[in-house]
Amino acid sequence: MSPINKKFCEKQEIKRKGILKMTVITFKEFQKMDLRIGKVLTAEKVPNTKKLIKMNVDIGQGETRQIIAGMAEHLKPENLIGKSVVVLVNLEPKEFMGLQSRGMILAADLNGRPILITPEEEIPPGTKIR
Repeated sequence: MSPINKKFCEKQEIKRKGILKMTVITFKEFQKMDLRIGKVLTAEKVPNTKKLIKMNVDIGQGETRQIIAGMAEHLKPENLIGKSVVVLVNLEPKEFMGLQSRGMILAADLNGRPILITPEEEIPPGTKIR
């Protein structure tokens, strides 16, 4: 088998197994992401929606961000308050139901259910993740 055919077959096998779903990024592209520990200060369901929760998250250095997340079907807002979470802070702002979201809280997807990515020990808000 030629090297090109071999590479194609390997990629097809990866796709078949569901491993490769997104484009590969370079290390330099990864370094552009500003991931930090945040602490959820407030959380409430967005009225007239099924999925949205509005949170105010301390991302360190005296900065609080409003973040809108589609987790309300699986997570209760009151259970989020005080949690340490991983936040992508340099994501372009986006509006949801007229509310601006200035970041993204990272969560694993377990059969459509969000599982928050949290540190295993107490870490100050604003701590960078690398």
